[in-house]
Amino acid sequence: MKSGKHLIARYISRIAAGLLLAGIAQLAMAFDLDQLSEQLGEPEVVRGSFIQEKHLRALPQPLTSRGRFVLAKNHGLLWLLERPLQQDYRIDAQGIARRSEQGWQFVAQQSATAQQNRLFLAVLKGDSSGLRQDFELSLSGTAEAWQLDLTPRSVLLKQVFKAIVITGGALVQRIELQETQGDSTVLRLEDNQADQSLSDAERHDFQS
Repeated sequence: MKSGKHLIARYISRIAAGLLLAGIAQLAMAFDLDQLSEQLGEPEVVRGSFIQEKHLRALPQPLTSRGRFVLAKNHGLLWLLERPLQQDYRIDAQGIARRSEQGWQFVAQQSATAQQNRLFLAVLKGDSSGLRQDFELSLSGTAEAWQLDLTPRSVLLKQVFKAIVITGGALVQRIELQETQGDSTVLRLEDNQADQSLSDAERHDFQS
């Protein structure tokens, strides 16, 4: 009987030790914000297509737009709208510019719009340090499948957003902007491809 108790105790201790080691391994493999930033910030260039749905309370169907994008780590974002109309935009540290027959022309922005643009760039680039200034961040999942929840801190952003939910893997795949008034925007980034350099035309668009 005594030896049986010893065997059971030894068995339980081994299970406990195994669970402890598994817990330590889980902590060691935990995916954190710094790792996410490093992962998203690694590619020099990301290209893909997008589908953007604007859900308005007053409309039964979302307003949908489609196009392509080019994200360059050291330059900014080219947002090339193709449907329902064709229009090219460039978003960088200086603001938003729209392509016209005369070249790129900067668009006047309200402070809230400018802050949203900075947010958009920070999200796509994985700049968690920039996001931490204005949001409480909560990350779950793994490097292959993660979700980042953003809750606004600043008064200005609280007036616009209720929450922002971002999901992805190696790259950002989906962004949902939940607005305080009940409207929302869902942005799906598809066919994402990482690259190490811009084409000559893309480089010209960023530098002109």
